[in-house]
Amino acid sequence: MKFKKVVMAGVLAATAIFGSFGLSACSRDTVTIRVFNWGDFIDPVVLEMFTEETGIRITYTTYDSNETMYARIQNTSFDVLFPSDFMISRLIEEDLLQELNFDNIPNFVNIGDRFRGLAYDPYDRFSVVYKWGTVGILYNTTMVSEPITSWASMFDPQYAGQIFMYDSMRDSFVVALRMLGYSINTTNINELHAARDLLISQRPLVLAYVGDDVKDRMIGGEAALALVYSGDALFAQRYNPDLNYVIPIEGSNVWYDAMVIPRNARNVTEAEMFINFMLRPDIAAMNVAYVGFTTANEAALRLIDPVIANNPIFWPSDEEYYRCEVFVHLGDFTREFDRAFTEVMASR
Repeated sequence: MKFKKVVMAGVLAATAIFGSFGLSACSRDTVTIRVFNWGDFIDPVVLEMFTEETGIRITYTTYDSNETMYARIQNTSFDVLFPSDFMISRLIEEDLLQELNFDNIPNFVNIGDRFRGLAYDPYDRFSVVYKWGTVGILYNTTMVSEPITSWASMFDPQYAGQIFMYDSMRDSFVVALRMLGYSINTTNINELHAARDLLISQRPLVLAYVGDDVKDRMIGGEAALALVYSGDALFAQRYNPDLNYVIPIEGSNVWYDAMVIPRNARNVTEAEMFINFMLRPDIAAMNVAYVGFTTANEAALRLIDPVIANNPIFWPSDEEYYRCEVFVHLGDFTREFDRAFTEVMASR
């Protein structure tokens, strides 16, 4: 079975396609926008369609963490980014984003009220939500001895060597902090150290700290339990019906990834055209079908396959949603998280 794995860099080969736009499309053929996004986070056909309809080329590059993205943009100019909530707060704080001109983004009207005025950008000046979801446990029902409901399962010795964790600082600490009853946004050093020690105690049970490959490895039955994003869980379940997903009873993280334009963008108008294109209901629905992550585009919901739209992984209940926290930027305390995660990773 061949699984989708799209991690593209360089100029998308299809961006030379101009369809039937003739001279109007070719008038833009010298404009290339640079899009920096997560791996596996957009249908490549959508990128082809954007160039086909506008003549604007796309250089598409991917990253595997907010921290990688942040480091790269210090020395490289991009036109559109897809950072997460807490990173958007940091970028705003450091004056690294441009305010959006919503006259060029009329499809913003399709974004549901629930996804406007969020704490990291309360006046919707800098960002438009693209995808959202939760963090939870993906488990193989043929490899566990009971229904999984709690983070405690990720520390159960009976699953030694059958657990995947994310190679991601904030996501990994969700497991330990919520298990201990602490906020995922703690700035209490004692709470952080307690969570660090819990993750260190877990290390002998962990098969590997992984990245985007977690869904393919769970599809293949390599482990019983995995820390995953909800969209990856939905994708994996398509190919392995023995997989199930749960938001643990102790609570978890609800996250938002949004489209933004960095301060040093070179093609701002074209970047806003791209954001507007991504907010078209049919385009949003295409991306859901390909990626699996939940859209904030409520106008697109009626276009989505009901099998996906009605799946509780895709759209959790209000009770599940409200027992989750949103990451916030921790300022200087981020260094303490960095130090603690380094100690976890060096402990084995």
